[in-house]
Amino acid sequence: MITFLCALVLLFVGYWLYGRLAEKVFRPDDRPTPAIAHPDGVDYVPMKTWRVFLIQLLNIAGTGPIFGALMGAVFGPVVFLWIVFGSILGGAVHDYMSGMISVRMNGASVSEMVGKFLGRTAKQVMRVFSVVLLVLVGAVFTTSPAALIARLTPSWMNTTFWVVVILVYYLLATLLPIDKLIGKL
Repeated sequence: MITFLCALVLLFVGYWLYGRLAEKVFRPDDRPTPAIAHPDGVDYVPMKTWRVFLIQLLNIAGTGPIFGALMGAVFGPVVFLWIVFGSILGGAVHDYMSGMISVRMNGASVSEMVGKFLGRTAKQVMRVFSVVLLVLVGAVFTTSPAALIARLTPSWMNTTFWVVVILVYYLLATLLPIDKLIGKL
């Protein structure tokens, strides 16, 4: 319990100190977001702040939310260090900075931003790199949690079983309009 409380304190302190440093370095301004400037009802939809945060929470693309709980079950409280420092130093600042840069570039993707500054060839290379990277991330996000869960469940629920369960979950999460449902709540 002490480790958990220390982790919460560190997250709070990291939010205030490191978050302020990131904000000071980036200097956000009052320009309208692409959702306000170019609403299209699909990619750019104006929403209340709490809904945006809920969608961001559901779309976190890091291994912390997946591995954190599983590693905690396997390795114990020392995993709080992984979650805390990874969230503060990596995840939060990465999400903030990439989001702010995209807002400043009118909602452009990474490959579009690379193309603007480095040319058409670099843009195409970045597109291929992004697809390869997404396939690799998908493989890690499928096989690694499946292997961890298989260690915690009965032997008949092996890694293959959990890979299938995770793939079905990903398929459903892709096909169902989760963001639209949250936006309409």
